Amino acid sequence: MIKLYKIKKTYENTITIEKSVFITSLYRIDNVEDAYDILERVRKKYYDATHNCYAYILGDNQEIQKASDDGEPQKTAGFPMLDVLKKNNLTNVLAITTRYFGGILLGANGLVRAYSQSVSEVVKKCELFVDEEQTKFKFTTSYSGYNTLLKVFNYITYDDISFTTDVIITGFLKSDLIDKFKDDLYKYKVDNQALTFLGQFNIEIKKGD
Repeated sequence: MIKLYKIKKTYENTITIEKSVFITSLYRIDNVEDAYDILERVRKKYYDATHNCYAYILGDNQEIQKASDDGEPQKTAGFPMLDVLKKNNLTNVLAITTRYFGGILLGANGLVRAYSQSVSEVVKKCELFVDEEQTKFKFTTSYSGYNTLLKVFNYITYDDISFTTDVIITGFLKSDLIDKFKDDLYKYKVDNQALTFLGQFNIEIKKGD
């Protein structure tokens, strides 16, 4: 099964081709309504632009897809943008490319290349995340134990940390690392009061972690 990636924040990039300016932004979306709310805001922001083309993908299997050329020749803008998103295995993402026409016609092939490049360039900037099933845990430790966790336990994703007399930690780790986690707590003398496992959850993990 192909891994699909998501972004958590907005990314933007601008390129100029034959005096036309292409401003492309990628947005995290979780439903179709998000896409059209953002699109409306962008259209108002760039009200004087020649085109505001877009493409979006939603769903665990990229099952919801849409693209718009917004007045450019058919399939020269939105579909090339969508193709880049698909080839990078992205989902829950909206790409909007705003074009300010520079007076030089690019032709159909030139437009396809321009819109593809505009999305490709901004994708390169993105920090990507993937859904992964992990086990949630909670325990209380000393400040010394907490400092050891930060230095040594690089396979933990922290969800919540409360600093009181001690440190109360809630986090996630891969289920097959539970035994290693217990062994490392003992090995590095991290005192853990009432270590409990709270079940399995899907969380977004940064690509490469």
